Amino acid sequence: MIKKLFRQMLLTQILSSMTVMVCMLIDSIMIGRFLGVDSLSAYGLASPVLLVFAAFGNLISAGVQVVCGKTMGSGDRKGTNACFSVSVVLAAVISVVGVILILVFTDPICTILGAGRPHPDNPVFFLTRDYLRGFIIGAPAFISAQIMVPYMQLSGNRTRLVIAVAMMTVGDIVFDALNVLVFHGGTLGMGLASSVSYYIAFVIGAAYFLKKSCVFRFRKKLLKRSVSRQLIMAGVPTLINQLSLVLLTFVLNNILLGVGGNLAVAAYSVITSAGNICYSFSSGIGSVALMLSSIFYTDKDKNALNTVVSAMCFFSVLICGIVTIGVTFGAKWLVALFLENRAAERLAVWGMRLFVMSLVPCALNTCFKNYYQGIDRIRLTEVISVLQNFLLPATAAFVLSRFLKITGVWLGFLSGELLTLVFITLYVTRVNKRFSITAEAFSLLGDDFGVGADNCFEMSFMRAEDVSRCAAAAQEFCRSHGLDENRCSLTALCIEEMTKNAVRSGLMKNDGEHNVDVRILIKDGEPTLRIRDNCEHFDPVKYLELHSSEIPEEHKGIRAVLGRVTTVNYVNTLGFNNLTLTM
Repeated sequence: MIKKLFRQMLLTQILSSMTVMVCMLIDSIMIGRFLGVDSLSAYGLASPVLLVFAAFGNLISAGVQVVCGKTMGSGDRKGTNACFSVSVVLAAVISVVGVILILVFTDPICTILGAGRPHPDNPVFFLTRDYLRGFIIGAPAFISAQIMVPYMQLSGNRTRLVIAVAMMTVGDIVFDALNVLVFHGGTLGMGLASSVSYYIAFVIGAAYFLKKSCVFRFRKKLLKRSVSRQLIMAGVPTLINQLSLVLLTFVLNNILLGVGGNLAVAAYSVITSAGNICYSFSSGIGSVALMLSSIFYTDKDKNALNTVVSAMCFFSVLICGIVTIGVTFGAKWLVALFLENRAAERLAVWGMRLFVMSLVPCALNTCFKNYYQGIDRIRLTEVISVLQNFLLPATAAFVLSRFLKITGVWLGFLSGELLTLVFITLYVTRVNKRFSITAEAFSLLGDDFGVGADNCFEMSFMRAEDVSRCAAAAQEFCRSHGLDENRCSLTALCIEEMTKNAVRSGLMKNDGEHNVDVRILIKDGEPTLRIRDNCEHFDPVKYLELHSSEIPEEHKGIRAVLGRVTTVNYVNTLGFNNLTLTM
């Protein structure tokens, strides 16, 4: 089920990762084709500011994935609503402060970015300033859209995510076209077009949070500093990751200005715009790894975590390998979408082909980084972020540019990713005290994590007739561990009764899309049963409450189970029913 879930989440998470980057790509194409090289250079110089806002949005988004993933995984509804309430306030504060700072200090910010000083002979400065002023209007929606993504993933609203991204993309294309063909608003109009498209995505996503069925509720009384600190600390590795990218963009822009001038910066702007879309694949895979690892780490599910590591590596190589081949052969066509300047086009095509060679190692590094964040190896995640996104590629680009000029900068991407992957491998080897490239080795879970294999029963099935077989096997497992017959029988009864909804709503269809995972852990002689399925939403506790007035003979199976277990915990996460029973 884990591999299937990973695959199902990939498309929407990749598309969600493109929320920011799609508009940046469209703007790059329209600016390069209709407004010229100076405007494209201005856009490239402004991109670090866009990335800073994306960094703060990702800070909160990653914090939500970790904190809310854990609270939902443990059934802590109060903690889930506290996380939601705090994240909404943080997004509002960051948006307001950011808008004020950019509008008040636009001119010095443009100078710091490398656009020079305001002068009639320096059009790049004014073009950069105009784009920033247009873009900043959409900053609140820009950040809010990023934060909504993990909540909608956790609640299983993947279709709405796809619709929001699709409408945002269409809107940006339409408004960009109107700007360059009708209103002639220059780079200011391009920034405003992006802002409007972000608000379109925000409105579509926000509609879910106004529904009665929404599992997240804003509660003013749950606004606490401790929750805010927990959310921020969980997202700090992602913030470091994004700020490292901002520094890298700033450094490479300055290196390229020195070795190739504005044409090289324009070419780099094309590479980063198209490259950000390519990065969305690795970012999407990494986000799935972060969310699942946070949930399963809370559940102490060692096998599930090993499966996550295996799945993320497989999809990283497969998907990013295909993207690499496609972009390599289509680089000339892709660059032609952005530029008409022949000299800049030649630089960008060569740079694009060298850049995409880094995509597979980049995806692997990103997934390991996010996975380690999910299992609370925060310091390791922070180190990998700095190495991958700033220190190693910037150093490589600086050194290689001394000998290979612009080509050396392009090779800095591949060099940085390969060196980061070497670092991770060496670290894993040191921790495990042996060299191994298995998922178990890179999962970095100690022998004392969770319970041993001898004390864990796991079984998955997709057919209704397998329920009895699973119940019998679970009962025998409990007997073999010395549990009394009463608890052995109760375990079998729980499996049979609590999977009836899954049988009725999913397994009877025999479509291969629905299945049930049963897991029993025995720790200190006490059994805990967890049943997970991807069938129709069903909360047995709430169901029994709604039917409490009916005669006792009705729903006697659920009544018998809930009346005999010690604790019951139900949560619907990622579209899955998760029921945990302590005998």
